[in-house]
Order: sequence, then C-alpha cells, then structure tokens
Amino acid sequence: MSNPDVIQSGSVAQFHYTLRDGAKEVIDSSEGREPLTYLHGASNIVPGLERQMEGKAVGDKFTANVPAAEGYGERTGEGPQPVPRSALPEDAPLQPGMMLQAQSPEGQVVPVWITKVEETQIFVDDNHPLAGVDLSFEIELVNIREATDEERSHGHPHGPGGHHH
Repeated sequence: MSNPDVIQSGSVAQFHYTLRDGAKEVIDSSEGREPLTYLHGASNIVPGLERQMEGKAVGDKFTANVPAAEGYGERTGEGPQPVPRSALPEDAPLQPGMMLQAQSPEGQVVPVWITKVEETQIFVDDNHPLAGVDLSFEIELVNIREATDEERSHGHPHGPGGHHH
C-alpha cells in the first residue's frame, strides 16, 4: 500500500452517510448507528460511490452523486411478476421491500424483491428497489486502515464494523 492515509484498493474504510434519491428524499442514513465499513476494491458498495471514495482521507466530507447506471443499475425485464402465496412458507412475514432468493430456470440463485403482498399471491421483481434511481450520498469519512491478508482473500472487512466469522 503506497499511502495508508487515503482510500485505495485494499483499504478498509468507515464512513457515515445519508443517502437521498433524485427528489432529495432521505432513503437511508447511518445517523445514530455505527459507520458503514467496507473493503475498497472488492465491490462491497455500489460502483459509482466506490469510484468517488478513491483517494479520500479521514475527515473528508463530500457529496457523491451516483447515476442509476453506477448505483443499482437501470430497471430491466418485465417488472413485478405474480407468485402464488402458497409457494412460500405459510408463516413467513412477507412485506414489500423484503429480499427473497429464487432459482432461475438454469438453477442459479437470484435475488428478488417483494413489491406487493396480496392474500393469495405476492409480486416479486428481480430489479433492486433502487434500480433506475439516481442516488446522492452525503459522506463523512471517519477511519481508514490497511486490510489484512484474510480480509483481502475473503473480499470483505472483519472485526468491529465489518463481517464476523
């Protein structure tokens, strides 16, 4: 690592954020919570934000505007599809926005999100709920350190603020 004081590939960074959509409505925030921790260069965060984090230092505060294509992608496919409610466990607490795992015809596991729940069916979409949405992140960078060899090989941070095995 050439400069451990700035974010670069192999850095573990922690930051506070407020995420807004194109209408400037708050979607999510780390306010009152631990900062988000990620391994830079391992695709732990959306590509447009990761690109804008490169070279930033502890204490930096900035706004990262991320177009949909560099965030959760553009919306694709047919949109929400009906699934019989009986295809899921009877006691499952299903609600819009919840992610489920489905199996493609080729046998691959793919994420789908519930968009609507009715008595006899639910509607799922393979587009992330933020697909097609331009994003704006207000960032405050609070910590940077070099990733361990184990973190690099696993592709995510370990320990406080990161993943625990």
